[in-house]
Amino acid sequence: MEHHAVLIVGGGNAGISLAARLLRDGARDVAVVESESVHRYRPLLNYVGGGEATMATLERPAASVMPHGCTWIHDEVVSVDPDAPSVAMRDGRRITCDTLVICTGLEEDWDTTPGLAESYAAGWAGSTFIVETAPLVWPALRDLTAGRVVFAMPAEPAPCSATALKPLFMACDHWRQTGVLKDMDVHLVLPDRSPIGVPKADRILEQALESYGVHVLRNARVTSLDDRRVTITTPDGTHALDGIAYAHVIPQYRAPRWIVEGGLSGRTGAGLVDVDSYTLQHPRHPAVWSLGDVADLGIKPSGGALRKQVVVLSHNILAAGTTTFQRYDGYTVMPITVARHRLMLVEVNRVGRSEPSLPLLDLVRPRRATWWVDRYALPQVYFRRILRGKV
Repeated sequence: MEHHAVLIVGGGNAGISLAARLLRDGARDVAVVESESVHRYRPLLNYVGGGEATMATLERPAASVMPHGCTWIHDEVVSVDPDAPSVAMRDGRRITCDTLVICTGLEEDWDTTPGLAESYAAGWAGSTFIVETAPLVWPALRDLTAGRVVFAMPAEPAPCSATALKPLFMACDHWRQTGVLKDMDVHLVLPDRSPIGVPKADRILEQALESYGVHVLRNARVTSLDDRRVTITTPDGTHALDGIAYAHVIPQYRAPRWIVEGGLSGRTGAGLVDVDSYTLQHPRHPAVWSLGDVADLGIKPSGGALRKQVVVLSHNILAAGTTTFQRYDGYTVMPITVARHRLMLVEVNRVGRSEPSLPLLDLVRPRRATWWVDRYALPQVYFRRILRGKV
């Protein structure tokens, strides 16, 4: 039976960054389970959907980002035994380990929104969060000169849900520049009362929404799509918007089902991995750890949050059995464009208190320089340093 000292399930940002950091910190025999052959820098998908990037700019062969000295298990987990600990693979193998790390990310739950998959297939709905439709979003939005458009933010859990606002603001800025914004009927469906729940940032976002003439539905969810109709449920009842030219609606998300079936999930209905939100260790299975979107950390997940999680988790795995654990403070970051070339960077801890990486510079204030860093600098940092465990 195959055995590894550390087995990481998931080869996205979290898994590759952690594997590289563990190896740099002195770990031996680290393996990563990842079924995909292509690795993607997912934050750029929003820029693909805004016409400012191509898929080629965010994709690399998975083999090229696997850390040197790491074993790549090119397969998929179908079940887990947290007591062993071990995982069963789709090809029938069972792999045991001393330490199991789960960072699979989340899966789309298409069934929770009737008609969504069919609307994607018909071409009048899509989103930048889905790899297959991200390249189709900008051609659909760019060519509109009038009509009704719906954008919706997904409810938590979701992979950096705040960035769902990026396509809306980039499209509205484009329509304003081309002189057709006055003929567009733009609607935004928010799952909560405010856009992101950070007062200072929300004030700026609300001003931007008002300036573009966006109709905002609050505490609302898209509950179905059918024949260019979007049905939205709010505390006041159910509303239908007809004659939709395009709907940027993101599926709801959940953890892989084998996490729930293996007894690793916690208090959320989406089946997230139960962990101590400070140490990232499972409370009932000390050999199991988790980070990223699939971990129940009580924060809004983001790629920026992973940078701190990786440092803490690498240390804690190697310090297991001692009392020298580091603690993750819940830092996360939400980069949101308010125009095609202006971006705000919202950095907070787990209780929503501001935690700026550059205290002397107000990064919440939208700037062109911050947009440039998000669009051009961070992808280079990601592939050259973050995935190599150097950040």
